[in-house]
Amino acid sequence: MDFRIFSLGSNDALAQNMAKRAGVELGAIKCKTFADGEEYVQFLENLRGRNVYLVQSTNGPACNWSRLFLAIDAARAASAHEITVVMPYFGYARQDRKSKPREPVSARVFAMILESLGTDRVLTMDLHNDAIGGFFRQTNVDYLYARPVFIAHLQNIFKDALAADDLVVVSPDAGGVVRAQSYAKRLMKAADLAIIHKERDIPNQIARMKLIGDVKGKIALIVDDMADTCGTLARAASLLMESGAREVYAMATHGVLSAAANKTLDESPIKKIFITDTISTDREMSSKIEIVPVGDIFGDAIHRIESGESLSALFEAE
Repeated sequence: MDFRIFSLGSNDALAQNMAKRAGVELGAIKCKTFADGEEYVQFLENLRGRNVYLVQSTNGPACNWSRLFLAIDAARAASAHEITVVMPYFGYARQDRKSKPREPVSARVFAMILESLGTDRVLTMDLHNDAIGGFFRQTNVDYLYARPVFIAHLQNIFKDALAADDLVVVSPDAGGVVRAQSYAKRLMKAADLAIIHKERDIPNQIARMKLIGDVKGKIALIVDDMADTCGTLARAASLLMESGAREVYAMATHGVLSAAANKTLDESPIKKIFITDTISTDREMSSKIEIVPVGDIFGDAIHRIESGESLSALFEAE
């Protein structure tokens, strides 16, 4: 297998773990930002005929996207055989449809740009909406799920609660029911589930919330795909405690943690929140946050792609 993995700077630690798991060293690349804010990328080794993996989560700032675009163009011009964008977190994924007149479908815009630059494959994790893959016409999109690593971790953390049938999984909204059910049926025999119905007035602000299901005397685990400002999680946790939950935990694949998220978590009834390292963890974080690493599953996926094996074996815990 002749392939190279390059980190473009948004999440170097995760890229390093991927490369280690895949059995290679990270490729040599030069990335810098000019004084005026423009990005510069240069590969420092031969790419001709090689399969190239570009690791870049595309959370803000926008330079993470622009650096990725430049790297794809440089790799294509350097005669790379196949270019795979490894995007643990797909920025703009929440803007996947038009909800008002005269607004863009932003996720589609970025998919079109990636494809037009010559991206052969996108490898990502827990998309906000799997239908985003349909925005790509020629580029292959491979999905990974954080569920296997989360399940193994949660089974250990909640061993006693699971044995006593004291855990209930909670979906923070109707749209997350399928995700929550997938965790509940793998964690518990009864697969108890509660749902929080919410009415949203404006982004990141919830008007009203109502609990559907029984959490009295239980340990509640809120399951979501991302933790952004954490306002929704905090209000959901308060509602669960008011409804009789003994303790409230939360988990989310992508720890965006924007605005006053850390302060909101610190002041919330949430005892602990589990997130992965799809977005760099090299930043200030609440003491309630626990990181569940996903570098191994990405490394295994890259190895399987290179050896022509199926990725479906990575979808479930051992």
